[in-house]
Amino acid sequence: MTTNRKNELIAQLVSVLSELIETDDSDITNDSPSAVEMLTIKECTEAVKGLSEHTVRKLITQGKLPYMRTGEGKNGKMLINKVDLLNYFNGQATDR
Repeated sequence: MTTNRKNELIAQLVSVLSELIETDDSDITNDSPSAVEMLTIKECTEAVKGLSEHTVRKLITQGKLPYMRTGEGKNGKMLINKVDLLNYFNGQATDR
């Protein structure tokens, strides 16, 4: 392989890599909001193995796990943000 051919291949590789970097950068700078996944208490027990519904309710009551209630009064479902749930069990504090 000649030196000119090697230089051509290197130039092509640099061009392809530059395009890939620009494509990745444009994805990162996209300001669209990320989707929020909310879980019911039962779904929380499925997301964290060994976790019981009683423990999830206790964490909510103690204020250690933020939640939102859908519906009216005590009959509404309690929904927990999946990120908050996983952060709690990874030892990271929630910012709410």
